[in-house]
Amino acid sequence: MKKDTGLIVRLELIWWVITAILLLAVIYPIYSNNKDVPFLTANIVFVLTFVTLTRYIFLLKHTPLRHLQWLKVVLLVLCIPLVVYIIQELHAFERFADEIGIQALFSELPESGQDKLVEYTKAELLFFGIGGLIASVIFPFRMLVSFWRTYNFGTT
Repeated sequence: MKKDTGLIVRLELIWWVITAILLLAVIYPIYSNNKDVPFLTANIVFVLTFVTLTRYIFLLKHTPLRHLQWLKVVLLVLCIPLVVYIIQELHAFERFADEIGIQALFSELPESGQDKLVEYTKAELLFFGIGGLIASVIFPFRMLVSFWRTYNFGTT
């Protein structure tokens, strides 16, 4: 069992490294062209939420979380404010895009590069934001199923 736990912890660390690399790859084009992006923190939360919760939804039995029942309950409860935060930030981004325009963030770039970066920024933020929202809504149900299975059958 101890060998299994060490393997699961190493696998979890590998996943966090992969998530960090993906986060840097996704955020770098935006951040390298404008260091004062108003929704950078929300974008980071969106990517981390989407990747991590999706991984936990599908690969829960291969994570350290599988036997920590109290942590499942805590994460289940924390998904409520997370869903509210994601909805607020998506709304704020859409309001910013409609009222000010994403073009204002990259106005110092040439028009051809500006158009591509505006399209990328909007697509990336909406993809990870909506994906993170969907994952945060599904995740509590997955935790309930896992909690019930562990309690009744001893599995995850």
